[in-house]
Amino acid sequence: MTEQHENHHAHAPAADLSVDAPDMPAPQVREVVAHSIPGGLGLLLTVLGVFAGIGLSIFGGVIGANGNNAVGVPVLIFGVLLVLTSFFCMSGVKMVAPGEARVIQLFGRYVGTIRTDGLRWVNPLTSSQKISTRVRNHETAVLKVNDAYGNPIELAAIVVWKVEDTAQALFEVDDFLEFVATQTESAVRHIALEYPYDAHEEDGLSLRGNAEEITEKLAAELTARVQAAGVRIIESRFSHLAYAPEIASAMLQRQQAGAVVAARQQIVEGAVGMVEMALHRIAEQDIVELDSERKAAMVSNLMVVLCGDRSAQPVLNTGTLYQ
Repeated sequence: MTEQHENHHAHAPAADLSVDAPDMPAPQVREVVAHSIPGGLGLLLTVLGVFAGIGLSIFGGVIGANGNNAVGVPVLIFGVLLVLTSFFCMSGVKMVAPGEARVIQLFGRYVGTIRTDGLRWVNPLTSSQKISTRVRNHETAVLKVNDAYGNPIELAAIVVWKVEDTAQALFEVDDFLEFVATQTESAVRHIALEYPYDAHEEDGLSLRGNAEEITEKLAAELTARVQAAGVRIIESRFSHLAYAPEIASAMLQRQQAGAVVAARQQIVEGAVGMVEMALHRIAEQDIVELDSERKAAMVSNLMVVLCGDRSAQPVLNTGTLYQ
């Protein structure tokens, strides 16, 4: 954890946020830039080749018609071959849209990736496959899992990601979209099993109370899980977090009881401060002299008034405290 992160979360409880992810195999292929030329230039050359081939074919036919077959036939054949070759080379012109890439293969071997948008010309013997490099969202279904305390909870997450290495995305995993979806669900389940929904200990992390820290660990674990597919995780957040319906009412009563206890504790602390201030002001201004028994009676009455749920009903004492 960096120093900046520690300063930002100085109030957060200390806990182990180390990433527990499987060791993925080293990638066998990495993205490289494919050799290509501007598509406009390649298209122009192929069009010129078509017209040149047509012209040579006509010229060779005219010469052959005049009886000079020794020259006319080879020129005619060369012109036809030039036309066919030019049409074949036109298939090497590829259109690349913004936010997309073209992965180029030559007889099954990866030769490079084109990321420059517009028209590009590559070897017409190669094949190409489109792959989107835009930012994507993936939202998991609502998963029902048990937290660290064994309580059934419902959990869902949204992951923002993009393809960083096109070669790894296509050749290192079978289906990178399914791979990201499965690994996201696996990471969310793993996080839910490691932490409770609400921490009973004061210094413990919980899914509800420390969402920022937990989602940071989720993003780190997802990064480690999907790096084999050449995918970069941009952000991850919990989109749904709740107790399962079968225990929701019981946990709501527990939360309400905890809130009542906390409120009572705050009321008692405030009442003690007010009683202390009242006794101090009475003694300071010498309003009335109070012995220990009178102080005890006054403290008791003030605490009852300040901590009671209902309005106090005053009782007038026409005698003395000792009668």
